[in-house]
Amino acid sequence: MDVMTWGLVAAAAVGGGVWYAASRKSEVPCTVDLEMTHDHFHAHVDLKGVEVDPGDEVLVRNTPNRIAFGTTTTFESSAEVKRASWLKRQIVKLTGGTEIHELYEVGFEG
Repeated sequence: MDVMTWGLVAAAAVGGGVWYAASRKSEVPCTVDLEMTHDHFHAHVDLKGVEVDPGDEVLVRNTPNRIAFGTTTTFESSAEVKRASWLKRQIVKLTGGTEIHELYEVGFEG
């Protein structure tokens, strides 16, 4: 390949990378439900008026880093929703596999 072809390939790669990484952020209110009992251990977040799609990222703010055993608590907070670009969403849908959408990474930072 000549220099011009390599330049076009590089420009396409950079453009595709920018398109893939492009996202929109929004701050939304949410309700957080935490439970740590003998029967249940869960953290559930209900985003107000927002539907989360494949590839989107959600960061819940002001969450406690621990609750006492036998406790159930619900509180209001806010969350940052980072929307995936159209390209990223399509790639996530294609590579998601079957039933993998049921696995989520959950972390509590203190």
